Amino acid sequence: MEQTYEPSVAPSNNPQIVEEVQKNDPRAQMGAREHPRIVASYGGEYKDDRTERLVARITGALTAVSENPNQSYRITILNSPAINAFALPGGYLYVTRGLLALANDASEVAAVLSHEMAHVTANHGIERQKREEAEVIASRVVAEVLSSDLAGKQALARGKLRLAAFSRQQELQADVIGVRMLGEAGYDPYAAARFLDSMAAYSRFMSVDPEADQSLDFLSSHPNSVQRIELARRHARNFGPEGQTGDRGRGYYLDGIDGLLYGDSPQEGYVRGQTFLHGNLGIRFDVPAGFQIDNKVEAVLATGPGDIAVRFDGVADNNNSSLTNYISSGWVTGLLPETIQPTTVNGMEAATARAQAERWDFDVTVIRNGNRIFRFLTAVPKGSAALETTANALRASFRRMTPEEAASLKPLRIRVVTVQPGETISTLSARMMGTDRKLDLFKLINALPSGATIAPGDRVKLISE
Repeated sequence: MEQTYEPSVAPSNNPQIVEEVQKNDPRAQMGAREHPRIVASYGGEYKDDRTERLVARITGALTAVSENPNQSYRITILNSPAINAFALPGGYLYVTRGLLALANDASEVAAVLSHEMAHVTANHGIERQKREEAEVIASRVVAEVLSSDLAGKQALARGKLRLAAFSRQQELQADVIGVRMLGEAGYDPYAAARFLDSMAAYSRFMSVDPEADQSLDFLSSHPNSVQRIELARRHARNFGPEGQTGDRGRGYYLDGIDGLLYGDSPQEGYVRGQTFLHGNLGIRFDVPAGFQIDNKVEAVLATGPGDIAVRFDGVADNNNSSLTNYISSGWVTGLLPETIQPTTVNGMEAATARAQAERWDFDVTVIRNGNRIFRFLTAVPKGSAALETTANALRASFRRMTPEEAASLKPLRIRVVTVQPGETISTLSARMMGTDRKLDLFKLINALPSGATIAPGDRVKLISE
């Protein structure tokens, strides 16, 4: 059926700008109501004048060729490394800095934005809203019951993505409108198919890690398929042959994202190899060799050989009570009270204990530093001798950062460089930071297929401090 699909839609003649939506349909106030919650669940807004001007330039070109050029849009760049973009009723558009980092030219971002703008101009959000009142109620309950809890924020974010998920027919309609807008705005109309390929490659790259949480990524809310990519190419052919049609806008796009924050933000701390460092909190620790660190919003997780798992987080220390009392205050299930012991860790007050569950043994370590309590939870299969050695290694490595260390800690950024004579994909990828899969990630963020080469004068993206 997909292969014989013919477009039969056009943007709405009654565009849903914020004021009109809120006046005529109280259910469509969702865009305005949910905006601050979505921003919060994605780490806030990403503020950078150059990047904001770039996105505004692309959106302006698309708006000018819309059947509804008076439609207003509120575009927010989200401070998240996830690859995502979505729309809410009322012209609220969102794109993550992670998606901007993956794209290689303006036409690819234009393809994503035109697709989301098409959902707005075709009133898909209002149609969806009428069908999903139960989801709105559920998200409201989550917001009220779990508003101060990170898990609640994550549940809320997933609820928003379900609300942002359109029907298959609506996705195809938005594809058709989006490709038309791309072509008429003078962009390369084949960018939609090209960027769908890039996002599929990103998904494969991430899936190497089975623990990677992709629920907040574009492909989880935008169904992908070979047929859909071919459909986008078929409609692009209306504008001319591939490779000879439209402007990719690569030069000014790379200028606009040079220096873009990549990966972890300073507010969440950094992973550098086997070490987690948080300059704002002034603490650091190392995981043993062979462990993999995953810095998530709610906690730092680490996994190691033999099914060992570590969770690290921090909470405000409001009561300043003894740490032995804190451990036994009810937040640890299966605690063995007789194992609670006060101790010190590199000059900081601490306490340790053991806990048990059906198949697991746990070490619980809490450390006070300033007005915060930091918590390590180490889990091993029941009876494993690795519990003590792993927990001891974590404790021994946890320490305050020196002012010099904190000052020298810099986030990773996208750096655009010009290929010099003698440089190759191998030599350039060796300069990548923040990953042990340097070559794979270099090819991915530069959309270089297997067997591709680079030449002096080409501009490529690197990830470095």
